Amino acid sequence: MSPAAADTAAEITLRPLAASDVQAVVAIDAASEGRTRHDYFERRLAAARREPALHAQFAADDGQGLAGFILARVLVGEFGLSQPALRLEAVGVRADRRHAGVGQRLFDALESWARRHGMVETRTAASWRNTAMLSWFDTLGFELAPDQIVESAVDGGAERAEGLGGGAGTDATLTVDFGQAGHEIDYGRPESNDHERLARDRADVRSMTLADLDAIARIDRGITGRQRHDYIAARLGEALADGGVRVSLTARCDDAIVGYLMARADIGDFGRPEPVAVIDTLGVDPDYAHRGIGRALLSQLFANLGALCVERVETMVAQRDLQLLGFLYAAGFVPSQRLPFVHRLEGRA
Repeated sequence: MSPAAADTAAEITLRPLAASDVQAVVAIDAASEGRTRHDYFERRLAAARREPALHAQFAADDGQGLAGFILARVLVGEFGLSQPALRLEAVGVRADRRHAGVGQRLFDALESWARRHGMVETRTAASWRNTAMLSWFDTLGFELAPDQIVESAVDGGAERAEGLGGGAGTDATLTVDFGQAGHEIDYGRPESNDHERLARDRADVRSMTLADLDAIARIDRGITGRQRHDYIAARLGEALADGGVRVSLTARCDDAIVGYLMARADIGDFGRPEPVAVIDTLGVDPDYAHRGIGRALLSQLFANLGALCVERVETMVAQRDLQLLGFLYAAGFVPSQRLPFVHRLEGRA
């Protein structure tokens, strides 16, 4: 930072972002993105008020008002993470304050909060075409994460998921969090009439409710070997309380929940302009392998998203998890144009 920039940054006062900041946040963001994302920021600020322990949101003030903002949320199990991490979701600096160290001050405050709260890393993502953001990440010390973001167009996705049978490694019963490699993935043989029935007709697939919590936690414990009841309860509660589009599902066979898919759809994360569904977790009871439960859930997800006019779905997978990547590629997923980044936290604040 130049001496002039340091003097300018020194005039900044940092504080927690408040609900009353939403209009100023939207204005700064719109000047940068070229569109207004009022609903998105209103939801993120409301989520922070509901669950303050899971959100870190800071404002930078100067003599003219809000000079910048940064929003992040805690990851406590998404994408298979076993240790708490922070996900940087949005950052913005007023046009006349750019290149003056305001973004650096906001990020330093964010990471200080992360260290105090036991986070081990900060994660984020950006399009490889967003050279300004990539340069900023590089300056902050981010590195490419050992994961891959994959995505699929929703249009035609239900049919692709239904037709996954027919070869080794394509009839997948997914029993793993996305992002966690190599645990209990069972690629079974397809049924003989695999192409004659819809995958989602093999199981009773329904929207997830609070009453499903214990069954989901039981399946998750069998898959991951970890007790994550609280994490699942928090994500389920958020899904029902948040005003965004929620598309989490459960699958039932023999009058019991045997699989689940946790997903969300929203406009705004990481600056994405269109509604995108993100799959956090998909799990199937190992006792129900070879029955197409994973395909049924994925097929119904695509069908629901199509009805909601969501155009794309994505998830993040560990690069070494070739089996899971193979399943998703067979379902029509392709590498995303967005790249995942990670910044490891060292020491404590």
